[in-house]
Amino acid sequence: MPSGGRLVERDYAADEMATLSEGAEAAGLSLEASLGLLGATCLDVYLNDRAFWRCVPIRVWRYGLGGYSVIKKWLSYRERALLGRDLRSDEARHVTDMACRIAAILLLEPALDENYERVKADTYPWPAGEGA
Repeated sequence: MPSGGRLVERDYAADEMATLSEGAEAAGLSLEASLGLLGATCLDVYLNDRAFWRCVPIRVWRYGLGGYSVIKKWLSYRERALLGRDLRSDEARHVTDMACRIAAILLLEPALDENYERVKADTYPWPAGEGA
C-alpha cells in the first residue's frame, strides 16, 4: 500500500453506524450531518493481506492538502521498497491518529466556516492610506 494497495469501499456496518450516531450526538450534530461531513461510505484500507485500517470514512481518506491525499501520501513515503522494512506498529498507529484528526477537522468545518464569516463581517476598517 498505497501504490498497488487495496481499498474496499463499502457502506457502514450497523455497529459503525451506531458509533457514528453516538459521536454525532456528543458533538451536537445529527447523524445525517455527520455523514454529510465524513461521507456516506467508508473504506477498508489494506496494508497487506492481513493488516488493514477498518472503516476509514471516504472523505477522511480523500482529505487533501497541496493536491495530495494526506494519508495516502504519508503511506507512500513508507513503502517497504523505500524504507527497506515493514511499517512499525507505532507508524501504523500514527495512521489511525491521523485519520481521527482529519475526521475532527471535517466535523468542525461548519463551526469553523461560521466563525470565519463572523470574523470577516467584523473586521477593522483601516483608514485609506494607512498601513500600506
